[in-house]
Amino acid sequence: MNLLDFVLAVPLIGFIVLLLLPKEKPQAIRATALVFSLVAFAASLGLAFGYHTGNASQQFVTDLTWIASPNIHYHVALDGLSLWLTILATFLTPICVLLSWNSIQVRVKEYFAFLLALEFGLTGVFAAQDLFLFYVFWEISLVPMYFLIGIWGHERRIYAAVKFFLYTMVASALMLTAIIFIYNRAGTFNYSDVMEMLSNGKLAFTGGEQMALFLAFFVAFAVKVPIFPLHTWLPDAHVEAPSAGSVMLASVMLKMGAYGLARFCLPMFPGAARICAPWIVVLAIVGIVYGALVAMVQPNMKKLVAYSSVSHLGFVVLGIFSFTQLGLDGAVYQMLAHGISTGALFLLVGYLYDRRHSLLIADYGGVATSAPWLSTVFMITMLASIGLPTLCNFVGEFLVLQGSALANFRWTIFAAIGPILSACYMLWLYQRVFFGEASEEVRHHVFDLKPREWAAVVPLIVMMLWMGMYSQSFLPAVSKTTARILDQTQVNVQFRVAKPLPPTEVAHAR
Repeated sequence: MNLLDFVLAVPLIGFIVLLLLPKEKPQAIRATALVFSLVAFAASLGLAFGYHTGNASQQFVTDLTWIASPNIHYHVALDGLSLWLTILATFLTPICVLLSWNSIQVRVKEYFAFLLALEFGLTGVFAAQDLFLFYVFWEISLVPMYFLIGIWGHERRIYAAVKFFLYTMVASALMLTAIIFIYNRAGTFNYSDVMEMLSNGKLAFTGGEQMALFLAFFVAFAVKVPIFPLHTWLPDAHVEAPSAGSVMLASVMLKMGAYGLARFCLPMFPGAARICAPWIVVLAIVGIVYGALVAMVQPNMKKLVAYSSVSHLGFVVLGIFSFTQLGLDGAVYQMLAHGISTGALFLLVGYLYDRRHSLLIADYGGVATSAPWLSTVFMITMLASIGLPTLCNFVGEFLVLQGSALANFRWTIFAAIGPILSACYMLWLYQRVFFGEASEEVRHHVFDLKPREWAAVVPLIVMMLWMGMYSQSFLPAVSKTTARILDQTQVNVQFRVAKPLPPTEVAHAR
């Protein structure tokens, strides 16, 4: 067992331990969940320190036979694309445990057990190198989120949970069909073997087969991102989910779709990806602008942040399908930055809900008077979300816009509308919630941050600043892997540098 196996095993063991604890001891259950989540996070930091950034190949590899026939392996490994996403999942889980410490009072054992099961599924998705194992982890992550929404959600939780389950389950069935087709042709589920066979010509698909396989994978991932117009499940799921469910859904689960696009759709089906890129980019840009415009008119804080995710994830898809190094690096960085900033937004909205028991913007106003530190933290998070320089989202959005400009400058012109609109709806949200005259309900119920709440939010603020000011902590590992993906697609767009003018012409121009 290597360190990656240990990171995967810890939440699964924690899930089993929590189920064995007596439900009459909720504090012991909470403490146990926190300990297991912290152990998993500490172990995942070892992955970052032990990762060789100069090596683009898989690291922390474990390959064991799981089922002999068909040939399915427990094959897990990390590269620069999956390393930071795995750490993101382990980083946010203990924060979600702290967020849920007092807000969850019914079925406490089951709630925290499902939270650890969700962490297990999400880390498995990013680590799996066997196509069937990837699908198993993909579905495992779906089940605990369904129960988190359906049991501990708000008034319309059953509707939201069923809608979430149906959208993602139907789409993933298409992916399973494509995986089985690939196995019948290649004789293996091993992702590395399939890629090697594609590169040396031992495995080839006709144009029609490649397009059908690409679309089967793409639909599954597009629903999870989500890409417009397959996004309609997301606002309902976010509004009805408990606060920790919204954090994990926005910060990690949506990244499963973007990860799948970069990991599978581009290198495995490069011809179909190239053909489909123009209309996918159009959908991404529509999502960027549409999500921002709809967010501006939302009366509900959670729904506003949910539509902002549709807009921000549009940048990720745009970067992936720009087929440029800058664009793909920016897409991966934006995944991480969005996970931090939007996760913090849902966390802070959860704090407000725990105090006022309302998500309606109209029920607030003047919060800065009664909770100045909460207002300060919310402002920093809001500025990170809109892409202020020195904060996390700026780096990813800037790289994506650079990459899209290299591919097609018109894409950049339309996509650049997104950050402008995000500043509009976020600043307006902040003005209506935190400024103005505080009502009696706000003065009596909305208090400032407590020590446990500080413990959850401070790491997120630190990461916003760190990612905004020292991006080279993360980009070297990412760039090695994205360069390999682009090499596999063979559609990399080179930098275009104009030929310099001779000195005589420069003098004449002056």
